[in-house]
Amino acid sequence: MQIVLPGALPDPNAASALLPHVLETAPTLARWLQQGHASVHAADPAAAGCTPLEQWLLQSRDYTKRDGQNLSAGLGPLWANNANNVTQRDRPVWLAELVHVSPSRDGAVLLPAKELDISPQHNAALFESAQALFEGTGFALQPDSTARWRIYLPSDFAPRCASPALVSITSVNEWWPQDLQSRPWRRLLNELQMLWYDHPVNAERYAAGLVPVNSLWLFGGASPDQLGSAAAAPAQIHEHLLAPSLAQDWGGWIAALAELEQTVFKPLAGTSPAPKIVLLGRDRKAEIAPRPKSLLSRLLPQRNQAWRTWWSSQS
Repeated sequence: MQIVLPGALPDPNAASALLPHVLETAPTLARWLQQGHASVHAADPAAAGCTPLEQWLLQSRDYTKRDGQNLSAGLGPLWANNANNVTQRDRPVWLAELVHVSPSRDGAVLLPAKELDISPQHNAALFESAQALFEGTGFALQPDSTARWRIYLPSDFAPRCASPALVSITSVNEWWPQDLQSRPWRRLLNELQMLWYDHPVNAERYAAGLVPVNSLWLFGGASPDQLGSAAAAPAQIHEHLLAPSLAQDWGGWIAALAELEQTVFKPLAGTSPAPKIVLLGRDRKAEIAPRPKSLLSRLLPQRNQAWRTWWSSQS
């Protein structure tokens, strides 16, 4: 069994202050960390183009990126419906996520599809209008899900894109393509934004108190043959800690950790072997594997405190 916890590895300064609360609020998790063997690695979202959770998901599928690609390219075949059942497994899979983009003091902000509550009916109506606009442009669309569409690009266009999830917690300006090759896509997207500005779907969303769907975010580009097979037993992914961690709401983080202790960790306290744990932070990850109790670990109980070092390490 494997438990993945996005937001569970705070930045070092906060981690040091939170350590006593981890011991008090989540004793089961603390025991797993004390008794396990930890492997800590960098998970730089700027280099990967995706969040640490997305990096872990791709790692779990043995994704192999090719020259010119960043890690987030693998999210195309990972998330596209039926991408792994196609005949041409060496063809790139690009996705366009339905998003909301708005200006802010620090640059444009993106809300991803999971925060927009897009209905199948609204998705279909927006798709119909976008498909008509895309005709004859060299770009083509295909339905995929209520959150995303498959998009086919001109053969000479293969941008390095960031995932919508990463853009949503940073800034659109950091990832918006400015190169000459991306100009046709930027122009088409501007036309789409104007088309959707007063689209009936968005009029309905305004009336219902929902923000409009006013843009697409392009990402992906890897092919299905770059992914390995899915694990037979999927990991448990619990995102309770992610939002308070991003907001640096440490009171909320401690409350979420307490809920996880009662609903997830404590019920598994007697499991043998203990579950594997993956803690994800802003730019690093820690993977903790259970190890058998040996004579050495019994003679050297101080080893059980080693996790406190990497938990609050600056490196």
